[in-house]
Amino acid sequence: MPRDKHEGRRRYAGARIRLEGGRARPVPAAEPGPGMVEGRFSVLSPGTERRHLSGPDREAGYMTLGRTEDTGPWVLAPVPHGASFEPSCPGAVTAPPGTEPRLVALARFQMMACLGLDRLSTTDLGDVTVVGSGPVALGCVLELTRRGASRIRVVTARRRPPISRAPGVICVPPGQAGRGRLVIDAAGVPASAAGLTAPGGVIGLLGTPDTTARLGTLEVHRAAWTLVGMHELAPASEGAYQEAFTRVARWLTGHLDADLADLWCRTVPGSRAPELFDSLATPDRPAEPVVLLDWGAA
Repeated sequence: MPRDKHEGRRRYAGARIRLEGGRARPVPAAEPGPGMVEGRFSVLSPGTERRHLSGPDREAGYMTLGRTEDTGPWVLAPVPHGASFEPSCPGAVTAPPGTEPRLVALARFQMMACLGLDRLSTTDLGDVTVVGSGPVALGCVLELTRRGASRIRVVTARRRPPISRAPGVICVPPGQAGRGRLVIDAAGVPASAAGLTAPGGVIGLLGTPDTTARLGTLEVHRAAWTLVGMHELAPASEGAYQEAFTRVARWLTGHLDADLADLWCRTVPGSRAPELFDSLATPDRPAEPVVLLDWGAA
């Protein structure tokens, strides 16, 4: 891979949230550096944020939106919440013109599934199960729908989760799901996904598991499962990241009902980030799978 000519130089500045001692602390906005755009929105990843809250102090987040012109396309960069960034920083993607921030956020999670599903050895989507009901699971369901799946079992303990409104979704509690031929773990619990996979089936690992998560190789061996890692940053051809993002963003713009965007996405003023982080491990956390922080709001 060619070396970035700016390698070693920080290509963002002014993260708006730091995690310190298990709490989120707001940080004042910093003046954007030369060539940087202001971070206008950022996207919460609840599972990642909860893991980071229990770890060492750090800047929070890794999905921030900004744009070079008031009416220009949004650029989504892998930088902390609300940070200013260089639009050309590694890993940044540009949304199709006219894509609103909520759809940019949804496309970001759907893109993960798009890249991951491209790695599967099967294209048979007639018997598919998704474990989880958060933003990664929602992105996976949307991508499966885009690829033609008409019936998707979603295994979740939540009652009446918003994901249930997605086309073709049937939500079932963990003890009533049965076993499927294709099971995608979107919750970071591979053992749960394994328990739902039929002999000879495929297990896709889309959600990021905890470092302590284990799946026995003997169990995989005896069940003749195919185990597929679906991490979005696994090696891919040049341009694959942007191409996948563009593909799913355009599909969402043309297919997603505005009422569903309202149901699935909540926008919260950035000033409320500390209380939002406090709620992540409680029943008071937002019901919507996708949460955006608005850094331009009071």
